Amino acid sequence: MMFRQLFRYVVLLLCLTGPAIAAEAPAGKWWNNAVIYEIYPRSFQDSNGDGIGDLNGITQRLDYLKSIGVDAIWIGPMYPSPQVDFGYDISDYENVDPQYGTLADFDRLVAEAGKRNIRVLLDMVLNHTSDQHPWFKSAAASRKDPKHDWYVWNDGRIDAAGKRQPPNNWVSLFGGSAWQWIPAVNQFYYHEFYRAQPDLNWRNPQVEKAMFDALRFWLDRGVAGFRLDAITTVFEDAQLRDEPVTGPGVNAQGDPLVSRIYTDNLPEVHDVIRRMRKMIDGYAGDRVLIGETYLPNTAELDKWYGGTHHDELHLPMDMLVGFTNELDSVTLRNRLTEVQTQVHGSQPMLVFDNHDNIRSWERYGDGVHNEQIAKIIATLLLTSRATALLYQGEEIGQVTTTPTRVEDVRDPIGITGWPKEKGRDGERTPMQWDTSNAQAGFSTNPKTWLPVPSSYKTINVRSEQADPHSILSWHRQLTTLRRTNPALANGEMQMLDVQNTKVLSYARVAKGGQTVLVALNMSDTPQTVSLDTKGTKPLKTLMASPATMAAPKTATAITLPPFGAWVGAQ
Repeated sequence: MMFRQLFRYVVLLLCLTGPAIAAEAPAGKWWNNAVIYEIYPRSFQDSNGDGIGDLNGITQRLDYLKSIGVDAIWIGPMYPSPQVDFGYDISDYENVDPQYGTLADFDRLVAEAGKRNIRVLLDMVLNHTSDQHPWFKSAAASRKDPKHDWYVWNDGRIDAAGKRQPPNNWVSLFGGSAWQWIPAVNQFYYHEFYRAQPDLNWRNPQVEKAMFDALRFWLDRGVAGFRLDAITTVFEDAQLRDEPVTGPGVNAQGDPLVSRIYTDNLPEVHDVIRRMRKMIDGYAGDRVLIGETYLPNTAELDKWYGGTHHDELHLPMDMLVGFTNELDSVTLRNRLTEVQTQVHGSQPMLVFDNHDNIRSWERYGDGVHNEQIAKIIATLLLTSRATALLYQGEEIGQVTTTPTRVEDVRDPIGITGWPKEKGRDGERTPMQWDTSNAQAGFSTNPKTWLPVPSSYKTINVRSEQADPHSILSWHRQLTTLRRTNPALANGEMQMLDVQNTKVLSYARVAKGGQTVLVALNMSDTPQTVSLDTKGTKPLKTLMASPATMAAPKTATAITLPPFGAWVGAQ
């Protein structure tokens, strides 16, 4: 599960025109230039009228996904679960929750997706299980149970008043102490997230074997790989040392502000990932490991690739670009340059949106030009040299609709943190397909699991399909260009006009010299840029936002309207 994090940036010393900053992507890996589409299954498409999305609903929408250029879908957890955290609390790793369908439905989805050259990736939660998983029920019943050591337990400490307390100051990301007392065993168990999500003890080799077996179960059913949830948190300090306090005050849940140096990104996790990579590489078909990796800098990101050995994750998510939350050309240029030059030639993966964060055009937007800014973000995502991740609704500009009353909140983070932390329901509302009913075509049930926002009347797939200037049409043009243009498919990336503080510009250059130029005005005033690419060919506009933008005749004088985006060939 992902959480809102902001990162400071390091300014690179750049000359007027940056060097070529990445070699062509290695050939033969389907994911090198892929568009991967995240599906939050509860909210994508309801096929049986119960108000909850399901696997058959995804199958019904595969033709749409194909039409927007999707190469693979990542499906959020659809395993059996009490749904305390809506699937991220798993009670059975080798089945499908009945509200989403059956294993037969899943097999049919994989088969139908394959007919459309769409691969299926699954969300795999390795850090913790549900407290309703049979493993934990056994573990919590007796210290002598063989499963007891599959989780993280401690006797706690006795305070000055003689009362038993948790062993340290670790704080749950869902609020309160990260330790929960179980009278039956007279011990606390550790939970990084909600108390219904006890952490597994990855220092026990039996845990690793069981989880690797779960991965194999789905690989044998034909999945193309996994997105590994909260993968940086699977180990915690063996000495259970207190986290350093980072400042006065409290967080949204009212807890002390502490670091996570003893509960996140510990070095032991890399040994596990190397063994996992070896296992998954033993399967045919270029299976892929993608990681949810919120990290402080690019040097740490490189470790998750395996550095020079390239033997860990194929695609750790680079959150350093997509979650700056600041439409600033200097910041974004520096972050893009870092991931192109400091990961030993590995393939970047860019992410701007997911099921845990306010929509990107609202994080980056000014409230007036959000539609133009959404097109800027899409252009950056889909023309950079990187694997691209889209989140459902991103391609139509779906807006965040945060609950206004605590009684309407479904997300446990919002329940524990209200009113300072309102949770993640706002970015998880049902997909807006059309205006055929008040449920935006998502369901026939008037009581959907989360309410459908009124914005569906103007923001929906069907309306935007008919509008050549819509955000959806812009995404479709970009994915088509990405697939068919050699420079965008495999070309190196070169930053241009690197001292410009208002416009982000770069070139994608294929072997043979074919070049695509991209210029993105990140200000509310017109900007004229000079892109000295030393090319002699005339310019050709491939895409422009707004559509009325005057076509530039020369790369040395490109005038961009406020928040304008231009993609051209030379």
